[in-house]
Amino acid sequence: MVDIGAAVNSVIDYIVGVLETAYNNMDAVAFIILAIIAILAALKVVTSKEIMHSAFYLALVFTCVAVTYYFLNAELVGVVQMMVYVGAITILFAFSIMLTRRTIVGEEED
Repeated sequence: MVDIGAAVNSVIDYIVGVLETAYNNMDAVAFIILAIIAILAALKVVTSKEIMHSAFYLALVFTCVAVTYYFLNAELVGVVQMMVYVGAITILFAFSIMLTRRTIVGEEED
């Protein structure tokens, strides 16, 4: 017969061990969370039906890359990434999307 108390204690010990490992490696946990956000945002860039949403998801991906540079102690590269890609390229995409004329399918022009 299996002792329920021993099984529960082993599960609790495992969970406590995982939490202690995560607490001792908070930079690794933060990097994993950042990587998951970047991957999900990159997937939304290519699957979003609204092009404006895709541009802002791309800005999120660029921001995640910049924060990754901060994790690597390359602050200058991270600042340049934020200024050039997030600040300039994404705003350029947003303005070009907003200023282009959108055609509606099925509507005839005179």
